[in-house]
Amino acid sequence: MKSVILYTYPPEPDGLSRQGDMLYRGMKENGEEVMPCHLSSEFQKEWTYQYLKPDVAIGIGFWSHTPDIVIHTKSHGVTPVPWLVADGWVANYHKELGELPLVLVTSEWVKKTYERDGVDTKNFEIAHIGVDKAVHFPIPKTDPRVALVRKMLGVADEELMILTAGGDVTSKGAQEVLKALKKVDQEFKKWKYVCKIWGGASADDHYDDERALIEELGESEEKVIYLEGSMSPDFMNLLLNACDIYAAPSRLEGFGMIQVEAQACGKPVISINEMGPKETIVHGKTGFLANVAETIKLTSEWAYPWMGFEEQKRIEFNEPKIFAYRADPDEIAEYLMKLLTDENLRKDMGEAALKHALEKFEYHKKAKDITDIIKRRLKLS
Repeated sequence: MKSVILYTYPPEPDGLSRQGDMLYRGMKENGEEVMPCHLSSEFQKEWTYQYLKPDVAIGIGFWSHTPDIVIHTKSHGVTPVPWLVADGWVANYHKELGELPLVLVTSEWVKKTYERDGVDTKNFEIAHIGVDKAVHFPIPKTDPRVALVRKMLGVADEELMILTAGGDVTSKGAQEVLKALKKVDQEFKKWKYVCKIWGGASADDHYDDERALIEELGESEEKVIYLEGSMSPDFMNLLLNACDIYAAPSRLEGFGMIQVEAQACGKPVISINEMGPKETIVHGKTGFLANVAETIKLTSEWAYPWMGFEEQKRIEFNEPKIFAYRADPDEIAEYLMKLLTDENLRKDMGEAALKHALEKFEYHKKAKDITDIIKRRLKLS
């Protein structure tokens, strides 16, 4: 089987780009005939289709990428196999996606989201994202590189560091963690909470609400530390290893790549018992999954020309759609207290998390799984 992988190439630090790059490298290192190509570079894609004559073009994205990874590909006689994530609602390209012989999605929740919104998912299959053990792996906190990270963040040796990371941290559940920390702080004082953000409009939109919750911590508000900017995967490995607990009870999480990476670093993870984390974290063994306390539903949403519509318009939903979730802060507080006060539990969960991440998500294994699915479903050799 000859394949081209369509994603942001050369790879950038964002999740979709890294998702595609691990698939490309995994397939190549597994001995498959494969080439990478930027998903929006039409000239290079056409050259690749003519030169390689691939059996399939595996395109990484979500429904709005359909013109680049499905329609353009089909117009050149190549079979598209999109590998999709979801953003909470599907606004367009239902027919184009439903007619494909195979669509890969990153979790059962992603599949259900497309199905909920009217896409025929009979040819959808689940394909989890991989983790690179050469990039994300355990490093002792005594290592000079990790120790310097903690020192620069102002985390003392006797303090335990909780970390949440994302483009913004509210979408990763930081507001729920802050509510939990208000309760935790009444019994356990030696913690620091690091919120690593990329910055930008999304982070700015949530900052006032986050700030209000931080101020409710009173004297402990200085224990919440913001860290802004883009960081390489190699450096994120140091940041993950600097923490004691990775906490991300995300409001919307189709898979949760960094939660798997945190487990690969040997860190227990606190997340939400919904969406992708249900498939990546083993509750009570590699971390804890807090139950959903609240859902946010939409009755309509705006659609734009860049989504494939002729004009900007508001789409009214026949039934309200769950657009986001909120984890239970009381349960998060309970799980934080268990981990903060029990060093052996952190150690045991961290060791189980590392084993789980490598056994289930190592990227060569995930690349082989995807290769096998495609060959089986499309009858290729």
